[in-house]
Amino acid sequence: MTDKCETVVVHCMDYRLQRYLNNWVEENIHPQSYDRISIAGGVYDVYDVMRQVDLAIRLHKIKKVVLINHEDCGAYGFEGTNERHSVDLRNAREKISKLFSHIDVDLYYLNLNGTFEHID
Repeated sequence: MTDKCETVVVHCMDYRLQRYLNNWVEENIHPQSYDRISIAGGVYDVYDVMRQVDLAIRLHKIKKVVLINHEDCGAYGFEGTNERHSVDLRNAREKISKLFSHIDVDLYYLNLNGTFEHID
């Protein structure tokens, strides 16, 4: 394990997802040193996400942000369509990139069956 934190992963707190998230993070975040932020709705409140990312950048010098929203998110309610999640994820990436141009941002949508879709 490294002493360096390179990535912050932001996702929803929904208990139904934790097994999938745990497995995905362990398999995909290297060198497996990361900050993990669990917020109801994932990027639903983009300004809350940005505050947390800012802290991770200042305190741990992270270089990458991974944002994960998911299917059937209670914070979104009936507004939680795939299209809305994609729009919100891209909006969050845009805002983070404008404030922190040196940070890479990856976007994912997690289905309840455990499959992750990368969002361009």
